[in-house]
Amino acid sequence: MNIDLHIHSSFSDGAFTPSELVALAANQNVAVIAIADHDSVAGVEEATVAGAVAGIDVLPAIELSVQFEGWTDVHLLGYGIDYRDDRFLLSLDGFRQRREGRNDEILERVNACLLAEGRAAIDRKSVLAFARDAIGRPHIARALLELKYVDSVEDAFQRYLGPCNVPKSYWPMAEAIAEIHRTGGVAVLAHPTSVTKDLDMLGSVIAALQGLGLDGIEVYNNMGWPLEIEFLRRTAGEHGLLMTAGSDFHGIEQGLEIGKGREGIRFDSALLAPLYDRIRQLP
Repeated sequence: MNIDLHIHSSFSDGAFTPSELVALAANQNVAVIAIADHDSVAGVEEATVAGAVAGIDVLPAIELSVQFEGWTDVHLLGYGIDYRDDRFLLSLDGFRQRREGRNDEILERVNACLLAEGRAAIDRKSVLAFARDAIGRPHIARALLELKYVDSVEDAFQRYLGPCNVPKSYWPMAEAIAEIHRTGGVAVLAHPTSVTKDLDMLGSVIAALQGLGLDGIEVYNNMGWPLEIEFLRRTAGEHGLLMTAGSDFHGIEQGLEIGKGREGIRFDSALLAPLYDRIRQLP
């Protein structure tokens, strides 16, 4: 049985709706998925309903944008959370409003660049056509591609979205872990090598995060090479941390499929039992 515990929908910066992602998972023979949108649980209900029809188990999840010491844009996955919790939803709504303001400012900056090049600006409605809940940078990239202003999504980021970026808002790490626990979930560090490629330093970071209550690390992902994955496996074992797996699928990456890691590695369902056990142990 194949799984994928890190997928993004159009409710954050993914290309597909939750229902479409369930259908893609079924086509890939993936039996368990988690829609882990950035600072949003808006797609969980739709995915759960579609999953019940398709025979796909959907684990409620989220990916929080977090700051830890000198590192910004660290990603923290929350699994098994109560996605209907009013207090949590209120916090997420504040992040949603700030995200919308940020993305609107990015679009304004991109349009200023386009006008300076003698090109027509992108209408916000054309960007929203690729989004669901709120626009994100990948949706702007797709609009640029549709207008043939760029050759690829990667080209869009290099030429426009990178230079026109606006800083994000972040959760403090301790607060993010505590909030995931409060809502009945477990906290897992996403694609750890995105924090640092220095494995000695990464080991120290993981140990510090465990001291704040971190439950696990995403050992199998599309950012880690075999030696890095082996390091993460060993680190998880030494610290008694959960191991999870996810593709970080957005639907815009070339050659990336739901349920597969780097170089086509399948994600093992044996990782599920310890994860579900930990979720059940939480109050």
